[in-house]
Amino acid sequence: MKRMSYAHVMMLAMVVVAMWLSPVSAQEVAAKRILIHMKTSLALDDAQICAVPNVAWAAVKAGHKVTILVDASAVTSVTKGFGWFRKLVGSESTALDRAGLPERERQSLSEQMGVPLEQVPHNYGEYFDVLKNKLGVEVYGNQTMMLLYNIDPARVASSVTPVPLAKMVDVFASADRVIVY
Repeated sequence: MKRMSYAHVMMLAMVVVAMWLSPVSAQEVAAKRILIHMKTSLALDDAQICAVPNVAWAAVKAGHKVTILVDASAVTSVTKGFGWFRKLVGSESTALDRAGLPERERQSLSEQMGVPLEQVPHNYGEYFDVLKNKLGVEVYGNQTMMLLYNIDPARVASSVTPVPLAKMVDVFASADRVIVY
């Protein structure tokens, strides 16, 4: 019986390893359904809620299908005129509309996403509109939480689609990954 040379053994080992790794690599590259569960209102923790659109954009850029679920106290941040004073004066803006992106964040996003600075949103309300209307991100809001906060779904930002609990369960069940903010 003829013995295999060191080169042949190494070649065979590399082929076996390549065959073993190829399914893993294909899984890592395959697009995932990512759900970003946005639970904290802007008034409670702006760092959490402001990270949501950045992560969503990066995930879309990486080729993933992204859904944002606005839940718990975060529903107040996407409601026009939320709060007794804003309701009193008839405000037509949301907390996200009033929260501007710092210029340094806009510049960083421009560089990281490879887009001109003029295409980077100026406030978070505009950012959610871009995610939904230009990047195809689905944005849903918990209709039951809106009811608990006494929010009329007609007063919710146009980028957010109010959904009942059954739809929320479907969104959770169809996600490959869930990120919570």
